[in-house]
Order: sequence, then C-alpha cells, then structure tokens
Amino acid sequence: MQHDSNWWRGAVIYQIYPRSFQDTTGDGSGDLRGISQRLGHVAALGADAVWLSPFFKSPMADMGYDVSDYCAVDPIFGTLADFDALLAEAHKLGLKVIIDQVLAHTSDRHEWFVESRTSRDNSKADWYVWADAKPDGTAPNNWLSVFGGQAWEWESTRRQYYLHNFLASQPALNFHNRKVQDAVLDSVRFWLERGVDGFRLDTVNYYFQDRRLRSNPPLGATAWLESETNPYNFQQHLFDKSLPENIDFLKRFRALLDEYDSRASVGEVGDEERSLETLAAYTSGRDKLDMAYTFDLLGPKFSAAHIHKCVSAFEAAAPDGWVCWAFSNHDVMRHASRWTPPGGDRQAVARFCISLLSCLRGSICLYQGEELGLSEADLAFEDLRDLYGIRFWPGFKGRDGCRTPMPWEGSTPNAGFTTGKPWLPVPPEHRASAVDVQLGDASSVLAHYKAALAFRRTHPALVRGAIRLLDDDADVLAFVREGEGEKLLCVFNFSETQKQWPLPDGLRPQAALEGSARLTVQSLVLPPLGDFVGRLSLTEPARSGRTLPR
Repeated sequence: MQHDSNWWRGAVIYQIYPRSFQDTTGDGSGDLRGISQRLGHVAALGADAVWLSPFFKSPMADMGYDVSDYCAVDPIFGTLADFDALLAEAHKLGLKVIIDQVLAHTSDRHEWFVESRTSRDNSKADWYVWADAKPDGTAPNNWLSVFGGQAWEWESTRRQYYLHNFLASQPALNFHNRKVQDAVLDSVRFWLERGVDGFRLDTVNYYFQDRRLRSNPPLGATAWLESETNPYNFQQHLFDKSLPENIDFLKRFRALLDEYDSRASVGEVGDEERSLETLAAYTSGRDKLDMAYTFDLLGPKFSAAHIHKCVSAFEAAAPDGWVCWAFSNHDVMRHASRWTPPGGDRQAVARFCISLLSCLRGSICLYQGEELGLSEADLAFEDLRDLYGIRFWPGFKGRDGCRTPMPWEGSTPNAGFTTGKPWLPVPPEHRASAVDVQLGDASSVLAHYKAALAFRRTHPALVRGAIRLLDDDADVLAFVREGEGEKLLCVFNFSETQKQWPLPDGLRPQAALEGSARLTVQSLVLPPLGDFVGRLSLTEPARSGRTLPR
C-alpha cells in the first residue's frame, strides 16, 4: 500500500465536537457510535479528514479539555472498542482521523496530579508547576488565567501554589521535567498504535513557562483594550507561554510521529501579539509541526485588508511552513453570525466564506454545522455549561452558543440529535437549516459547500500550489494560485456594493471557471460578496503584485 506522507497538505479537515454531533443512547450527549453513523455526511461533503475534539476520560469541567486519563474513553462517549469501530469506518470512507491532544495540562483528578499534590517529595512532586507564596501569602507572580482571575491556586496540603492557565481544575504540567515529556509522548504513542492518522495539539504554545516565574509586563495602552471583558489580554505574555523551549519538545513530538507512516500534526497557537511569528517558528524546517492555526481569522475582523495582511505575514515569515485556515471552531462565535452585519444575508456570507477558504493556500478546518450556515445560538444564562462563559457573563456569553447539537432532521424532536433531553438546547431556528432540509436543494448553503470543496479538489493549484497576492485593496482581495500545470486568478469582493476591479497587466483570464463576477475586456464586475476564479496562461508575465515565498 502506497502512503502519501503529505496527505495533510491542502487537506480539508472537518472538526467534530463529539458531545454535540449525534447521540445514540438517549442520554442527551453525543457519542462515538453516533459519529460513526454520521461519517457518511462528512465524506459526502468532500472532507479528507475528521478532527475529533476530546473524548478521553474527564470530569468534564471544561468539556473534555480537562483529561483525567489520556488512554481511556470517557463512558459518556462509549468505549475503546467504539473508537476502534469509528476509526475503521472512517478509513473505509476514505477519511483520516485526527484526535485532540491536550498536553499542556491535565485534570486535577488525573492520577499524576492526585499524587503530586500530596507532598513536596513524592515521585510526581515536580510534574506540575508549583511555587511558594510570596512573603505576604500572595501568588508567585502576576500571571492571569485565560478563564479569569489569577493563574495560581493554593494547595493546602503542599502549602504551595500551582499554575493553571485555564480553570483551577486544569493544573499545568511541568514540561521542564523530561519525565513529564516522556509520559505525554507515551500517551501519544498509545493512539498511534491504534492507528490514528494525526493529532491536533491544544494550546501548543503553553507547554513551557519561565523557570524564574518572572511577571509579565503590561501590554500598554491600546484602543481595543477598552472593549475587552477579560483582563488576560492586558498583559504581554512574555513569560507564561511561547517560550523557546517549546521548539525542542515539538521536535521530540515530530520524531515520534515520524516512526509511523503518514501521520500528521496541527497545532493551535493562542498568542495575541505574536501569533503568526509563533506559527511560523512551529511549522518551519519540517522537523516540528506539519501545520498550525492561529486566531487571526477567528475574530471579528473580516475584510480584504485583514485577510491580505494575515496571508502576507505568514508567507513572508514561514516560506517553508504550512498554515491551516479556519473561520469557525468550538471556541468562537460561528462566523456566519460573527461576520454578517445587522440586516445582512447570513447565507450569502456563508457561501462567500467557503468560496474564499477553498482558494487560500493552506489546509482548511471546517467546524460542524458551518456547512449548514448555522447561526450562533442565543442561550439563556441558565442553559450555559461553559464555565468560561458563566464566569464572564454577560459581557462575554461563552462558547456554548457554537456548541449546540448538530441539526440533522428538521421535523423530528431535537432535530434528530437525540431522543432524550439534549445537553444544550437545540435552537428552533436551526431546524430550518437541518441537513435533511438542505439535501437536494441546489441553492442551499450545504450544496454550495459541496460544490466549493469539489472545485478545490479538481484544481491542484488550489490544493498545494503557490500563492501571489496582488496589490492591496480596501474591498477586493485578489491573488494568483499556481502549481502542477495551472495558474488561477482568484478575486473576492468583501463589500456590500458592486465593485469594478481593473484587470492588471498580464493577468487576462483565458476562461472564467467559477464565481458570480462578470468578465469584461478590461475588468471584473463583482456583485456584493461576489467572487471570481479564472484560468490564466502559464506563459503570460505577471507585471502586477508581488510574489510571496513558497
């Protein structure tokens, strides 16, 4: 059997949030058997792989991102046998399987922490980040938790503080300890041996902290801080994440994956000020991560200029690196709501976004339900399960609005997700966008997603080709993709009005392949949220724009 070790390059990865995908037991929570039953939908969409958010044993304080046993399936999701069956079904359908690895921290119920907290001299005493109090009893430094408050929790038995970058029940592992690295890599090997195809590394830049535990400096006065609900973003995070030591561990991680055929890795980089710089460092050289993503396109900014800036910055910083672009995931408001202006057409935004995403250079992460154009759910406070959202309500409503159950059937109870009471409510408005409602409708968002991904798959330049951004424009994003014998001009109008975009010298399309734009002799006429993809001659000189490194 021939293996493509670069299958991930340009791949379309579909993220599944197991608790909200499909319930088969009636307990209101999705499970592994439910995922297996619905994988046909993912394959028909045109994805190459699925990314499963955590299904490991966990007290679920952070919905599985607080792992108490890396090598066990939590009973609410099923068994190891159910996972093996899921893996087999995915491979049967031609889908790779990527699983989430939450290595920066564990649950406080993990056996490692249970032992570590008992004394200062047990065998796991330095497996977590412990520190003495200051003389006045306060925390060792000014580090803050992403989820609110200081990043230190007092442990009365050890009479020390331990670090937690997120919930207090998620103590940070001490990666300066080689035994900790060995232990987490052993858990990765466990899943490699079961046949998984890759790993998504949660908070990949949080593995190491400053040995001297120096306090972070303030970020300084910036306009956007005035609207921040979370003081975490008031600091320059120089000492609590993105340390140089991370690189050596990622090399160890990559060396382990390289012992197996065709395994891939994608990292989540959470770094407000240095995100693209960090992403470049982690994916360059082909001896660390295969690819990574940041939150640059997961925020409120949606413009030609912003996309141009992000793509340009990454291509310049990491000529041999690889990026994974995403507009939505389980941590942010759904982009169909986030980027649709009041009174705007949410479905038009959804169509435009997948057309754009399909043409960018990099791999793609899709989040379950975005192919239906789902809106962010507006949940009542009493329905929230996300402790992050509960902590910052009402200034920040948390992440439950994007985690509601997948609507499969428009006319059945709970949209076909469960026969019981769902763990989060199914928004009534999502029924109209259910999978069975959109199937067979050529004008649906689902149909457009399938068409866009099929178009991408049939044009090698879009999957793995180089990119050259054309001159910056306030409303229109334009670039050339070239590779494997084809050269394509891609143009996108982000504005709500029609735009006439002059064709640059030497970039006259030979044929229009896709999109809603009208091609004239000297320009493209782009409707609001309109796009164009056309074939260029491989021999025509390009006298406009600038070539970005491959």
